[in-house]
Amino acid sequence: MLQNRHLKLYLQMWPILMQFLRTNAPYITLPIAAVVGIIGYNLEGLLSDRYTPYNKPVQDQRVERQIDEELLNDPTHVEKLKYKENVLGKNVAPSLQKKD
Repeated sequence: MLQNRHLKLYLQMWPILMQFLRTNAPYITLPIAAVVGIIGYNLEGLLSDRYTPYNKPVQDQRVERQIDEELLNDPTHVEKLKYKENVLGKNVAPSLQKKD
């Protein structure tokens, strides 16, 4: 009889508890979310590498890209098409190479 009475009270408390949690959800979840966020932020600071490599400013990159595009408009000024070394200097036998 005593256990039946406790069970009955226990089952009557659930709707009251759920109603309390439903009406006060923002007040309960905000501090919990803040604590979880602070813990995550600090863990990320401890575990991750904060070093950010240097990159040129975006404006400088844009200017360089525009200069490269202007050079590519004229097909005679393409760097890859110009061979800067002597063609005959390639694949020279060791006995014919110049000694410095």
